[in-house]
Amino acid sequence: MTTNGQCHSCRIRCTSVPSLVPECTPTGARLCVFTSARDPNISVHTNNPDLTPCFQNTILAWIPSIYLWAVLPFYLLYLKRYRRGYIVLSMLSRFKTIFGVLLWCVCWADLFFSFHELLQSKTPPPVYFVTPLIVGIAMVLATVLIQYERLRGVQSSGVLIIFWFLSVLCAVGPFRSKIMAATAQGQIKDRFRFTTFYSYFALILIELILSCFKENPPFFSPVNSDPNPCPELNSGFLSKITFWWFTSMAILGYKRPLEDKDLWSLNKDDISSIIVQQLKEDVAYVKTSNHVLNHVGDDPEEAEVLIRDKRQHKEPSFLKALLRTFGPYFLIGSFYKLIQDLLSFVNPQLLSALFSPHNAPSWWGFLIAALMFFSAVLQTIILHQHFQYCFVTGMRLRTGITGMIYRKSLVITNSAKRSSTVGEIVNLMSVDAQRFMDLVTFLNMLWSAPLQICLALYFLWQTLGPSVLAGVAVMILLIPLNAAIAIKTRAFQVEQMRYKDSRIKLMNEILNGIKVLKLYAWEPSFQEKVLEIRKNELRVLKKAAYLNSLSTFAWISAPFLVALTTFAVYVSVDENNILDAEKAFVSLSLFNILRFPLNMLPQVISNLAQTSVSLKRIQQFLSHDELDPNCVETTVVTPGYAITVTNGTFSWAKELKPSLKDIHLLVPSGSLVAVVGHVGCGKSSLVSALLGEMEKLEGHVAVKGSVAYVPQQAWIQNATLKDNILFGQQHNEQKYQNVLEACALKTDLEVLPGGDHTEIGEKGINLSGGQRQRVSLARAVFSDADVYLLDDPLSAVDSHVAKHIFDNVIGPEGALKGKTRMLVTHGITFLPQVDHIVVLVDGKVSEMGSYQELLKQNGAFAEFLRNYAPDEDTEEDELTSTADEEVLLAEDTLSNHTDLADNEPVTNEVRKQFLRQISVISSEGECPKKMSTRRRVCEKKSAEPSQPQKILPDKLIQAETTETGTVKLTVFWQYMKAVGLVTSLIICFLYCCQNAAAIGANVWLSDWTNEPVINGTQHNTSMRIGVYAALGLLQGLIVLISSFTLAMGGINAAQTLHAVLLENKFHTPQSFFDTTPTGRIINRFSKDIYVIDEVIPPTILMFLGTFFTSVSTMLVIISSTPLFAVVIIPLAIVYFFVQRFYVATSRQLKRLESVSRSPIYSHFSETITGASVIRAYGREHSFVSLNDLKVDENQKSYFPTIISNRWLGVRIELIGNFVVLFAALFAVLGKNSLNAGLVGLSVSYALQVTMSLNWMVRMTSDLESNIVAVERVKEYSETETEAPWIIEDKRPPEDWPTQGEVEFVDYSVRYRKGMDLVLKGLSLRVKGGEKIGIVGRTGAGKSSMTLCLFRILEAVKGEIKIDGVRISEIGLHDLRSKITIIPQDPVLFSGTLRMNLDPFNKYSEDEIWKALELSHLKKFVSSKPDMLEYECSEGGENLSVGQRQLVCLARALLRKTRILVLDEATAAIDLETDDLIQMTIRTQFEDCTVLTIAHRLNTIMDYTRVLVLDKGTIAEFDTPSSLIASRGVFYGMAKDAGLA
Repeated sequence: MTTNGQCHSCRIRCTSVPSLVPECTPTGARLCVFTSARDPNISVHTNNPDLTPCFQNTILAWIPSIYLWAVLPFYLLYLKRYRRGYIVLSMLSRFKTIFGVLLWCVCWADLFFSFHELLQSKTPPPVYFVTPLIVGIAMVLATVLIQYERLRGVQSSGVLIIFWFLSVLCAVGPFRSKIMAATAQGQIKDRFRFTTFYSYFALILIELILSCFKENPPFFSPVNSDPNPCPELNSGFLSKITFWWFTSMAILGYKRPLEDKDLWSLNKDDISSIIVQQLKEDVAYVKTSNHVLNHVGDDPEEAEVLIRDKRQHKEPSFLKALLRTFGPYFLIGSFYKLIQDLLSFVNPQLLSALFSPHNAPSWWGFLIAALMFFSAVLQTIILHQHFQYCFVTGMRLRTGITGMIYRKSLVITNSAKRSSTVGEIVNLMSVDAQRFMDLVTFLNMLWSAPLQICLALYFLWQTLGPSVLAGVAVMILLIPLNAAIAIKTRAFQVEQMRYKDSRIKLMNEILNGIKVLKLYAWEPSFQEKVLEIRKNELRVLKKAAYLNSLSTFAWISAPFLVALTTFAVYVSVDENNILDAEKAFVSLSLFNILRFPLNMLPQVISNLAQTSVSLKRIQQFLSHDELDPNCVETTVVTPGYAITVTNGTFSWAKELKPSLKDIHLLVPSGSLVAVVGHVGCGKSSLVSALLGEMEKLEGHVAVKGSVAYVPQQAWIQNATLKDNILFGQQHNEQKYQNVLEACALKTDLEVLPGGDHTEIGEKGINLSGGQRQRVSLARAVFSDADVYLLDDPLSAVDSHVAKHIFDNVIGPEGALKGKTRMLVTHGITFLPQVDHIVVLVDGKVSEMGSYQELLKQNGAFAEFLRNYAPDEDTEEDELTSTADEEVLLAEDTLSNHTDLADNEPVTNEVRKQFLRQISVISSEGECPKKMSTRRRVCEKKSAEPSQPQKILPDKLIQAETTETGTVKLTVFWQYMKAVGLVTSLIICFLYCCQNAAAIGANVWLSDWTNEPVINGTQHNTSMRIGVYAALGLLQGLIVLISSFTLAMGGINAAQTLHAVLLENKFHTPQSFFDTTPTGRIINRFSKDIYVIDEVIPPTILMFLGTFFTSVSTMLVIISSTPLFAVVIIPLAIVYFFVQRFYVATSRQLKRLESVSRSPIYSHFSETITGASVIRAYGREHSFVSLNDLKVDENQKSYFPTIISNRWLGVRIELIGNFVVLFAALFAVLGKNSLNAGLVGLSVSYALQVTMSLNWMVRMTSDLESNIVAVERVKEYSETETEAPWIIEDKRPPEDWPTQGEVEFVDYSVRYRKGMDLVLKGLSLRVKGGEKIGIVGRTGAGKSSMTLCLFRILEAVKGEIKIDGVRISEIGLHDLRSKITIIPQDPVLFSGTLRMNLDPFNKYSEDEIWKALELSHLKKFVSSKPDMLEYECSEGGENLSVGQRQLVCLARALLRKTRILVLDEATAAIDLETDDLIQMTIRTQFEDCTVLTIAHRLNTIMDYTRVLVLDKGTIAEFDTPSSLIASRGVFYGMAKDAGLA
């Protein structure tokens, strides 16, 4: 810069024209003597610093212009793509432009003044021409930019705000020095330039202020019809970088809990449909580019290579598509991260500058403090911009992946669907997409961590030289330790997940079969099993806790150990190495920077590994085969026919053998064709083939026009009944009513709580099987298609309903006459009325023709008739024959005539069932058995005052009851008690000690640095190192102990809370389980216990850690600079408010987010199960948009969650930055009384405080949201319990009851308080050994009577005596183990067959085999390799319904008590099994008292007496023959059944 003492850029020759240049004082001819345009004598070593005029006029004046020119090209490119309409010329814009023009004039006035001087033959230095020119051009650019931005619709320009800010900043120096020069000389020289400069300063200041205001929203922008648009779009630049625009929501959330309607709508770029559209285009792009690669040239060699590589190129890389879609946006975030990384090293440098000049003037300290503050603020703003970009990318990624998977799941083939279960696909959507999201936030660490490490090491090397290598060595040694801990922890996690899953599975079974456990008095056995699993689970948790405390120890002690080794090596290597404050504290702050990247890097790498697995899984799913949309021809069909199949061979998957072979089928338009055949002969496959759901191996299929499809298992959406029927069609009242009438749904609507607006639970849980089937049929009829494919819709309904439906819908006179109908059926009744019959045998069409023709042929069809219709003699008999019922599926247990005939309010029960079930999402389609179980309960429930408000999805109910507002302190108190009060106090004490040790170590270090230097060396170094090491290691040790104690305390609490909850649930009366959704109870055992096990302890650990760190920081700063105490109070108040606002808002946002997440998954699993129906009706598009809507709803609450964290971060870090500022300021103010060591101590502590303040709020918030789990578990541990299981002094004799005599004395009972009586004043006496049949309509109280025997229901008045013993006085288990019941729904638990028969291992093997033989299961069991150890799957799914019923019979035979209660299954079993059971009971229980609740009268016609109940009272009680003779109620029933 300098030659011959003259500066090139200025060339100010002072001596020649002293009058012209005011800054030229005649004091020195060579005034421009400075290095790099700065003279240390003027600028540093003085109490009144100034910059040289030369520097002011050149570099300083040019900085803003250079900035603007550098940014402009990029900014213009951005503006070209930015389209939001233009902004109408406003006053603000006019003023900005006017001032811009004025500025230009001012600058050029200077320029012209210089020319004017030239003309007057004075030669002004070149700088007076160059600078005004440069600045003037910049002003013109800025002014033009103001207008250009207005035309592009930019409301607030960041580029210009920074430009004006820089201009003002750079003008502050000259502003001061001009005044100083003027006052020093007592007069103003060069008035013109003096005036122009101050006008220039005023104008840029005004421009800066004006540019902070934002313009009005643009005109002609795309119309935003949003009721609640996101304020981010229209917020100004300053508001964006500080996230000020979020404040409105924070305040609202603080005033009251947020609701859905308070959430902002998503920005256009975050909307699901748009993101997925982009992603799909990119996937397509990647596909085509790969495709091109596959055909490179015609060269044979190349072709050969290509054949080899073909495999690699086959599938498009999903990763490439993701990068193309989300990469650019993410890179902006990475750019911010780069700047932030570089900035993080500024403060350690400034810290060393704070120490450097010992005799430095005070202003130097103030400048450093200000710079520290400024750099910290800049870092904060940039860091949070980076996070913002990362999190939004993550959010979009999840949206995109979810959308792609959903769209794919609608088109994959059945074989692909088999390879991944519904649960697995839902996992792709939830778990794997989430992994991507988690990875993206820290993905930048992959390059940023190495960069930070290198920079830190470089600066450390500069400070301490090669000794740093010792510290680095320690760090490198710690990496494998951390990695080993991580790997081991992961292994423990997997193991523990396994236990947890099995525990939840068992709990789920227990809760579903809780009634059976109670009836058999089996609870203790199952409680043992759960506790056994839990013990193992906690054992693994304990091991993990040991590891975790180790890793906490490593994390806390690492920086210390590194510092220790480095310092020790540094002072030992050479005794001239002096550890002074600058070296010590600068190195410490650098070590602290190192800590984060070193710890994060291994985590990011392991996350990356996990995500790559997820990517593979998603990629694999997305590359599954898709259904061929053209395999069924829909346009060209042989005239006169609606369906034609020629030479068709179909299979379910290419690799499976065909299920349908050589099918030739011509169905004339408008005809009704029945498809019949034995089970498994391919009837449903034929329907699927016509829908295009199967792989067509050869042949030609054509179906003319639109199709309506009724599947065998009705698929019902979780929507209102009306929506299920309309299925997206336009509503037409007349047509709708006709459809309801035809499908016999009118009567059901009267019974449903909300008519056709009743919300149907998932999988149609609150409808009976028959109702579901009829709704499914109504959907088809309403859709008014051309071709109807009906897959056995009549099997799930009662025979008379089936007749009604056939006559009114399907048959020749039904609603569908004139349409082409293909009916798969087992019912023989309707075959005479169809046009054609197709008989299938083993996947081939064996014969076709009309009913009469086929009868004549006497082939397969005639045999089929003989099989299914053993006793159809008369037309009358045909309708009531039980043979027909045998074919009816087990679904419809509320047989429709009963629930409709008496107008019994089955509704409340159904509603309770619905509430019980709605929250359980089971991954596979539920099997008929489970459905029937839940529906049969209805028979024994009586009227209950209707409570329509209960029809809320379970989630809402939960959210309403608990979880709003802040958490009460009592909950923390309860948790502390569970941990143990002593333990809690010890933990707090240990934390205090740990921080005391840490402070001690640092105070010792600061004292060490002040040790006087004698002859260039320090004494006592070994003692210093020793004490420092001791204190630091002590801290590490205490950390280890405290984190371990805390973990143990947490595990103890978890154990206690779970045990109490479990104990209570096994003692809870049945009524609780009837009114509470299983899902909600399971939730307590899974989610809440998980939180108590694994989330609360680490959260408390972090909270205590950050809390004590923050407190100790404040203490250190106050002790070194007591003035600081004054500042703490306002900062603390601000902190407290920010924290309260944040916690209230973020807690509610998290809640809303989790509530809106489950519908995505439940809708998804619903879609997968109903994919064939959705495709048949061609409704894919609307389902895709419904899914997009649900995802958007979820992101609507997730987006503010991200922002709330940014909002908090910026504010808390600002508080932290103020702490830094004041610590530094007060250190400078008190520099005469302080030594360097203390300054270093307090400032380096302050530099760390931001992190712990930030985390402290997060942890408070997490702790508040998670501690609720304790409250919820507590709530369910304190529900009322039933009577004790065993009352020691009231135990009945071992062999009781000997006679089996049962007596009801004036007995009344109700279900729950506030409900009507179910049994009213019942009095009857059954002698030992009698066989009593109990009959009556639904709701007459039949099942209630049996429940009273077991005291599942407790008496309101009256009593029951068995053999003269009052059952209300003995323990429940004593009573229940002495009576046997064969319940109507056979419940089995997963486990061995033996466990299902004899969970307490009471009986010998021979006894068990004997029981199996008598229950006709011996053959089946002995054919299995495992015999008695045969594993039953959950709910006994791998046994048929009949076999399950026989297992229940075997249980009864094993127990063989004097009283047997038989609750007959309605239609659950085939006649054969039924006969077996009846026979066994007649022979084996000959001398026992048998009470049978009968649905089929023929089973009880030979009983001793029959009890007819009606509305809870005895209508008739006598022998069957005399009841029929008296022609009363029983006679009517018998006549209906064709038995009288």
